[in-house]
Amino acid sequence: MSSTPNELRARNLRTIGALAAVFVLPVLVSFWMYYGSMWRPASSTNHGELLQPARPLPRVDLRDAAGEFAPADVLWEKWALVYVGDGRCDEACRAALHFMRQTRLSLNQEMTRVARIFLATANCCDREFLEREHAGLVVLDASGPEAAELLSTFPAEGRAESLYVVDPLGNLVMRYDTRESPKGLLTDLKKLLRLSHIG
Repeated sequence: MSSTPNELRARNLRTIGALAAVFVLPVLVSFWMYYGSMWRPASSTNHGELLQPARPLPRVDLRDAAGEFAPADVLWEKWALVYVGDGRCDEACRAALHFMRQTRLSLNQEMTRVARIFLATANCCDREFLEREHAGLVVLDASGPEAAELLSTFPAEGRAESLYVVDPLGNLVMRYDTRESPKGLLTDLKKLLRLSHIG
């Protein structure tokens, strides 16, 4: 028995309605979840503290641990992990430098794109320990008045347990708590290096 035109029209409308629901319903649910409920997606996927806006570092003349002037672009030539602390390097400092070294090593072939820098704010420096345990670490004496403007760019709170990320343009962009898992820093660095066409 053949269907009447009215039955065919009704069946077609039901099919179109079902198809529309498949496409429209998820959009409506997502709008309701975002605007009509307390749920919100995570605002970012980074693991460290994003410093907004990015803080441009001033160019200053600093000496290395041997007393020689460091290259003027030492904080601009590539991505950099920076630790700021006393040059005697207490337990928190040693933990942070270890965190920094191991994270960079975990980048494998990309690790040459990342520099490790220690800004020693006083008592520069325990050179024997630093050279033995952290070969390749750039140690800069930031204890003099010429370094004050540079140091003021780095947040003072929690500095002893912090690592900072500086981009190749000399902008301070992120902070990491070295008491947390290093996996977050490694994940973020891999993402930054993958997306970056500089440094």
